[in-house]
Amino acid sequence: MSETALSARVDIIDKALVRSFSYIDGKWCAAKTGDTFAVNDPSNGANLGDVASLCAVESTGSVTAAYKAFPQWSSLLPQERAAILRRWFELQLAHKEDLARIMVLEQGKPLSEARGEIEYGATFVEFYAEEAKRPNIEGVTSHLADAEVELWREPIGVAALITPWNFPSAMLTRKAAAALAAGCTIVAHPSAETPYSALALAELAERAGFPAGVFNVVTGVAPEIFEPWTRDSRVRVLSFTGSTPVGKLLYRQSATTVKRLILELGGHAPVIVFKDANLENAVSESIKAKFATSGQDCLGANRIFVERPVYKDFCRRFTRAAKSLSIGCGLEDPDIGPLMNEKAVQKQEEHVADAVAKGARIACGGARHPLGPLFYEPTVLVDVSADATIMREESFGPVAAITPFDTEDEVIFRANDTEYGLVAYLHSQDPHKIYRVSRTLQFGMVAVNRTKVTGAPIPFGGTKQSGLGREGARLGMEEFTEIKYVCRDWA
Repeated sequence: MSETALSARVDIIDKALVRSFSYIDGKWCAAKTGDTFAVNDPSNGANLGDVASLCAVESTGSVTAAYKAFPQWSSLLPQERAAILRRWFELQLAHKEDLARIMVLEQGKPLSEARGEIEYGATFVEFYAEEAKRPNIEGVTSHLADAEVELWREPIGVAALITPWNFPSAMLTRKAAAALAAGCTIVAHPSAETPYSALALAELAERAGFPAGVFNVVTGVAPEIFEPWTRDSRVRVLSFTGSTPVGKLLYRQSATTVKRLILELGGHAPVIVFKDANLENAVSESIKAKFATSGQDCLGANRIFVERPVYKDFCRRFTRAAKSLSIGCGLEDPDIGPLMNEKAVQKQEEHVADAVAKGARIACGGARHPLGPLFYEPTVLVDVSADATIMREESFGPVAAITPFDTEDEVIFRANDTEYGLVAYLHSQDPHKIYRVSRTLQFGMVAVNRTKVTGAPIPFGGTKQSGLGREGARLGMEEFTEIKYVCRDWA
């Protein structure tokens, strides 16, 4: 392993966690062409290192490795797979600080959030280490007088996992742990903007004892890596977290081999604050829902609807809270770090300019921060019109759009008036209203009087164009299995 700026840092203790090669069939692999791509620190643009950029042939080779490893891995006793997963979980917690610092340097998020992500991601490994021991085998009443009937759940085969840059550790562990617990082998492709987190997890997977070919991480330019997977019939399931347009592309490309798809796509989350809400709590939770991960979260609050009698008070309190948020480099552990790239910052600028042109007022922020080109001020837009772009598109940054409403029916219609359906946030103290609104919101998840709802035991996912399938819970492991029906007599 050659030294990079990342591995040379004195605050990263275990240097072997910094890997610049792909991990295929139990080996660390450079690109045969020698090609690499640069990974930069978004806080200052400094080069952290150059990572191997593999090609389509090598991507196909990773599938071959996983396909060959599948019979042995899937035939292990469930408790044997569970023991390896458990070791992987323990190693992640033991190296939490190094993993968090690697993430901060390549992704930019505040250090406390990065530590939280490592812990959160590890809980999925722990959870599925236990679920691996409990495959769901069902007996059903036979419809034939002389036969016994059973339903078996069996691992589907090779699973391709494509993960995003905003949660580079947790999205891999959430997918991989479920697939591996079910008995699948995996090929994973991390975002080229944040590959080091995935490669560090591969290093720990090797230490945990996964057999060669079971756990593969392939780095490179996205189309070069995942397009061969969509065309390869040996890949039986593809799990992707990212934008809706890319999800649709993968959907089309996978059609020729009729793969199972698990898609966690874009969000456009509404926050609904009724006049009977605990306003202090509603403001506090809405700040979390908007500005966590510097707003770069598919669960991020994009549209904040506030009932008119408390609208001005909410806007005043929310703006005051947004102004108090600290901005800085991730290792300083601020509230807001840099955005991932220039395109992300430009999107904030475009959304703000468009909203103001259509009548919105900037209550605070509204510009880049002098810390650097990828820092954008926490921004609050009030009186945002329904035709503003930010009310139709996911902002994916630290810009909050607030608008008033007058009736329950009105706000439900406006909240549901989107192609997305991942999560909605609701604030009220009226149990009947909470029930009515929760039932009528067209979203896969509803958070009532709080922001944090996700975790290993719950099925994460959305409706409409926010995706297909669920991650987490028993359902998350079942996504990586097929049902086999056996009808048997003893003649």
